Amino acid sequence: MSGFASFKSLALAMWLSFRRDGRAMFFTILFPLMFLIIFGGIFSHQTTSKIKVTEVGAVPLLDQAAAHDPSLGKSVKITKTDDLSKATKDVEKGDSDAAVQQQGDQLIVHYSNADQVKAGQVQGTLDAIVQASNQAATGQPPKYTLSKQAVEDDSIKAIQYITPGMLGWALSSAAMFGAAQTLVTWRTKGILRRLRLSPVPIRNVFSARVAVSLGVAIVQTVVFLAVAQLPMFGLKLEHSWWMAFPVILSGVLAFLSIGMLVGAWAKTQDSAQTAIQAIVFPMVFLGGSFFPLDAAPAWLRTISYVVPLRYLNEGMLNVIGRGQGPASVLPQIGVLLAIALVAAVIAQRLFRWDDA
Repeated sequence: MSGFASFKSLALAMWLSFRRDGRAMFFTILFPLMFLIIFGGIFSHQTTSKIKVTEVGAVPLLDQAAAHDPSLGKSVKITKTDDLSKATKDVEKGDSDAAVQQQGDQLIVHYSNADQVKAGQVQGTLDAIVQASNQAATGQPPKYTLSKQAVEDDSIKAIQYITPGMLGWALSSAAMFGAAQTLVTWRTKGILRRLRLSPVPIRNVFSARVAVSLGVAIVQTVVFLAVAQLPMFGLKLEHSWWMAFPVILSGVLAFLSIGMLVGAWAKTQDSAQTAIQAIVFPMVFLGGSFFPLDAAPAWLRTISYVVPLRYLNEGMLNVIGRGQGPASVLPQIGVLLAIALVAAVIAQRLFRWDDA
């Protein structure tokens, strides 16, 4: 049997084995897809929540601002009361974001430091109202103005960011678990020893395993993108979205190498599974799959640079969500291929044919 024929037969046999394994199909494609549907359904059309402000007594300044600026109602929900004690207790409990009083020309804001984000929104909104009222009172136009322009298009929704993160998690988990479990199973069951004695070149065996993993990754990607583009989610593929595939293939090679490294080190399936879980779970958080790294503390963002999943997620996000060009993913591809090479070299040094 020629080298290519043996490679083709092995790859086909491994693909058919994967396709017939219902559990592998579920955890590789359907299980991660469930998270995309859940997160996509919840956050795909997410809008900024309104600030809940309680007016205590008469607050003419706020009433005038609401009357002259109809758009204020889109960001601020105003209720009225004469009970200051109840209003401040509502703020403490989180039922209201601020209680506002007006004493002469002074606006008094009662807020809670328990939610720093809401407190900042409240103070910023009310400060803008005061500044606008001061300008109206003096009749003098401001010397400097601020023009705000978002770097992304207005049509960008949360699904543009959710899809790459969920897909990165699915690809990395499937590649690492598949490679580690396969290698340990083949070694403990003596399959590696028999393959070593067979006429089939061992490089064809591992090449076939890599080819099947890359093929599965492409199927995962196509399914993810197809589901995310459904009207209920609304993913819009940008002009260079196709560059996500080189990033994905580079990422899968990196995580396959890491999985083979774990498989070469582990002596049992339990130890391999434990080691992969210990890598995957911190990695999905540090890699930005479940929340954007821009919102993380500086020290956490620094640590994330040593996590391979960050580069896979970032590369896909650049071309799928941010609409950047093909050159934007070249650094991520380079890092992922370097990780694949280093992990493969270490795995080769740790590799053994049997448990002896």
